[in-house]
Amino acid sequence: MSAHASAPSPFRQPKAVWAVAFACVISFMGIGLVDPILPALSSQLHATPSQVSLLFTSYLVVTAVAMLVTGFVSSRIGAKRTLVAGLAVIVVFSALAGASGSIGGIVGFRAGWGLGNALFIATSLAVIVGSASGGFAGAIILYETALGVGIAVGPLLGGELGGISWRGPFFGVAVLMAIALIATLALVQPTPTPARRASILDPLRALRHRGLLTMGLMALCYNWGFFTVLGYAPFPMELGTHELGYVFTGWGVLVAVFSVFAAPRLQARFGIARTLYLNLALFALDILVIGVFTDSRTTLIAAVIAAGAFIGVNNTITTQAVMTVSPVERPVASAAYGFVRFIGGGLAPYAAGRLAEHYDTHVPFYVGAAAVLVGLAILSTGHSLLADAERAQAAEAALHTPAENRAERLERDALAEDIGSAS
Repeated sequence: MSAHASAPSPFRQPKAVWAVAFACVISFMGIGLVDPILPALSSQLHATPSQVSLLFTSYLVVTAVAMLVTGFVSSRIGAKRTLVAGLAVIVVFSALAGASGSIGGIVGFRAGWGLGNALFIATSLAVIVGSASGGFAGAIILYETALGVGIAVGPLLGGELGGISWRGPFFGVAVLMAIALIATLALVQPTPTPARRASILDPLRALRHRGLLTMGLMALCYNWGFFTVLGYAPFPMELGTHELGYVFTGWGVLVAVFSVFAAPRLQARFGIARTLYLNLALFALDILVIGVFTDSRTTLIAAVIAAGAFIGVNNTITTQAVMTVSPVERPVASAAYGFVRFIGGGLAPYAAGRLAEHYDTHVPFYVGAAAVLVGLAILSTGHSLLADAERAQAAEAALHTPAENRAERLERDALAEDIGSAS
């Protein structure tokens, strides 16, 4: 046997994992899908930017609160049924949003969409981590790949369908989610209900753990900057629907590339803590550039696209860290973390619109940059916890290293120890 066999590829997975990953792609498309049509909605439905931004707020705040009940539901009906329920809710409410004729109706139906999104997101991550081959790190890479592809394709599809009608993106999601629902029903095996039924209070109790709370508060601040860019930047760009779709597709491509390829390499070289510190500092600087040069369309577009790189790195590394920094079960950790971080993402777009209306278009981005720096300061208080998470990840990765590589490493370590003793 070769002593240099490579680690299992995160992309060699059972069909059930690919079915859930495909559904993840469609689900994450919903994040950026509406970006290209925000100005069109504002114009055609006679709504202010802050009113239109409620599409993000209702969606993400409901997602955040609903995260508290995902474990309660899945522990009673099983993971597969929870996935199916979440997908079905998204199909219904995305179609209703497309059929609506007012901004208030769309905002309300996006809230229902957020409920389905919460049921799906928290459960899908747990299913992928539990079913994927190649270990925990490979599962997270696959999950983040689905996130990146969804975020990249969402604006492109939203721009193309939105160029026909602002209703197009909503109906498009309904159709694609229906396909994902059928794939999940056909390919994902029924899952037994857990032996212990989770409580609605479990995620809140989990936040008593300092590491999880620190990561959650950092993510709340980081998501404030993230969704300020995502939810408000389309307005000062003053581009058409197709052009906005292309800009945010470029942004999404960088999210995907840096999630899958750059983040693992940066973490391996610099460690979790130093990578996150540097990444958050650069992300805050990028948002500051957007704020200073909001009136320069070229600079604004370039800085928004560049933001995708920092978002991609942060998404992958923090997701892995959250799953290992806390002693609670991974589904509970995911729900608790999602609850805190999505609150920041939900409030930021509406706050950005209101700040711009009361002051000017620069202020929302100044506040977003400041929020990311606050997140960096919060993260620095848990430096030792990040080191613990890194050691836990290394130990888990060792369990999924091919046996011949482990044997070779043990022999090498023993030889080094013998040489050290002889000298």
